[in-house]
Amino acid sequence: MMEEAVPFSIVSTVKALNSALRDAEHEAEISREREKLWFKESSAKNLRNRDFLSPNTVLTTLYAGGEVPSEVLSGIRCLRGSGVLPIGASEVTLEGLRVCVDRCAAFRGVLCGIMPYLKPAAQRQGCILINCPALHTKQATPSPNTLALGQLRTALIADHLGAQLRGQGYTVFFCPALPQESDIVNFLKTLGIDWPTVPVSWTNEDREEKMKKALENSAYRDREMDRGKRRSRGEEIEGEKRGIKEDVRINLTQVVQDDNLQGYDPSLGTCTVQREALCHLAQLDSASADFPVSTATVLHVTSCQDEFRQQQTAMLWRAAGVMAMQRLVICGPVKTPGVQMNAAQYLQLRKAQMKEASEIKYGDQVEGQTWDDIIRVMTSATVRFELLSTVHTSPVTLDVQRDSGVSTKGPRGGVFVMYNCARLHTLFSSYEKGVEQGLYPEIPAGTELDFSALKEEGEWLLLFNYLIPFSELLDQSGQLLEHEGGGARVNLRTEQVCRFLVSLSKDFSSYYNRVHVLGEPLPHLFNQMFCRLLLLRALRELYHSALDSLSLPPITQL
Repeated sequence: MMEEAVPFSIVSTVKALNSALRDAEHEAEISREREKLWFKESSAKNLRNRDFLSPNTVLTTLYAGGEVPSEVLSGIRCLRGSGVLPIGASEVTLEGLRVCVDRCAAFRGVLCGIMPYLKPAAQRQGCILINCPALHTKQATPSPNTLALGQLRTALIADHLGAQLRGQGYTVFFCPALPQESDIVNFLKTLGIDWPTVPVSWTNEDREEKMKKALENSAYRDREMDRGKRRSRGEEIEGEKRGIKEDVRINLTQVVQDDNLQGYDPSLGTCTVQREALCHLAQLDSASADFPVSTATVLHVTSCQDEFRQQQTAMLWRAAGVMAMQRLVICGPVKTPGVQMNAAQYLQLRKAQMKEASEIKYGDQVEGQTWDDIIRVMTSATVRFELLSTVHTSPVTLDVQRDSGVSTKGPRGGVFVMYNCARLHTLFSSYEKGVEQGLYPEIPAGTELDFSALKEEGEWLLLFNYLIPFSELLDQSGQLLEHEGGGARVNLRTEQVCRFLVSLSKDFSSYYNRVHVLGEPLPHLFNQMFCRLLLLRALRELYHSALDSLSLPPITQL
């Protein structure tokens, strides 16, 4: 069996270019291993002249007078290696050493074997438990009307992380389980979130009792404080309501110190175990029943307002004997200046605005089940892009004025992305109709095409900025989990996929508005048309893969 070719990689190419500069001069007295020697170009303006640049400031550090030896230049032109893009030319210019990729070879290599570019660069193993404290029962099961916008943001981020990590090979579990057919479950389904459920009659009392006993017997129980406080009968009754007949206090600071855990609040101190905390711990215990939790990573996706409480819960779980790696994904607040709004009201507003915008654009045809489904998906896309496109630690400010509207055109987040995805489906529907009518032949195998026909600057930009780097983008969250320091917090860059899609949609829209893909049905024009169709078919699959990580189905018509 023939081995699958290693896909081209920006990271691999930059590493090879780094080595070509450094090795030639025996590291050239560079002591800073992380010094950036090369820059990948991304703007249309710079891509007209080069794909990678090593600036003059780097060259003068590497070589006397900045003069690049001829053998270095020839070595770069002959650069080979696993994942390394084929080099077409290298030249010293006023800006520095520029390198141009052999674009025809790159188009052929990517478009003749596109599948590796649509999945994460690496496949990993392991278990991830994603815990969303906003969905835990407090006095009652959460509902859309009690769910704050900041809490909705944490649920969307938890769902997105789960999809990304599952795509990288991890086995992913979610916590807490929610009652079947409850309002909150149906609300999350409207947004494409398939959260785990349990029967309405299900109870977790046995696990609560298990957690309570584990804490009562914990080495971190502060027995001196327990003995030092006599309780009145009223306090005893209150304790029984909390599920604990006798106050149990756990020295969380000692837990942190003994395990040398970094990034936890120094004022955690000693915590009295409440019934709410026992319920939370019981849910975590239940969610981790099917895998060895000591080898898993637990991600607590919580709001900045609840970070302290979640640190307490994490350390209580550890004091109960659970040695899992626990990290906190902290989410900034969601602000709605001048308006108080819960999650249900927000979704209702965006749905009404989406329907109104569609009726303005498409008129009377906006009716029936098909349009109901389109409006539901477009509303979900709007909500997801509004709440996920910002770095998760930063605040989000929403415009929730009724008359602000949601535009179905222009580079505004989810709607714009879905619109451009639909344009690709419309293009291929038109092509397939042309095939049925005998106007066009079927697209031949890529190996039969001459990709030098792809000369429009937007075509290389779409390949170089989006198709080639996409697998590395999908791989990012797993890389960060593996390599970022072991502090309490972890930043998983959950905004990247949304930003990537918006940027892609801007560049694709610009290209699509300039270029007539389906030309006259003349044989001498077919090669270029087929090359373009292969490129755009790959983009369509990229959209599907990226949207899948956002729990969004593609829109095929608008």
